[in-house]
Amino acid sequence: MNKFKSLIGGVALSVAIASSALAAGVELNASSTGLAMQGYDPVAYFTEGEPTKGDYRITTLHDDAMYRFSNEENKAAFEANPEAYLPAYGGYCAFGAAMGFKFDGDPTYWKIVDNKLYLNLSQDIQERWEGDIPGFIEQASTNWETIAEKTPAELQAQ
Repeated sequence: MNKFKSLIGGVALSVAIASSALAAGVELNASSTGLAMQGYDPVAYFTEGEPTKGDYRITTLHDDAMYRFSNEENKAAFEANPEAYLPAYGGYCAFGAAMGFKFDGDPTYWKIVDNKLYLNLSQDIQERWEGDIPGFIEQASTNWETIAEKTPAELQAQ
């Protein structure tokens, strides 16, 4: 009976975590299950200098989105100061935000500029973004004030 109660407790906890993760707002680019950054470790860009898949067993919930980490040290660093590691524009494509849209940010197309992580949709989009990074960041930051609370579909319908 104890194993059964333990199993039910674990399932209830999983459902609670999944339910709260589903509440991730439209300002965050998260999967339908609430997973942010396609499971990549946001801290590793700064510590390893490359995209690194997080471990499904090393996670934390932040703003109703689930982040994965490649090690406990990265998780602790994130929990101590999430703003230092979160990607700009909720993890949406930085070039897309500059254009007034929300496109998926691919964690393998990234750049750190002034200690901030930026993601892009694809290699060709990243190359366009790199043509005027300061200008596109300024444009995206201005646009973000009006698009952050809108869904990607709402923006494409305008």
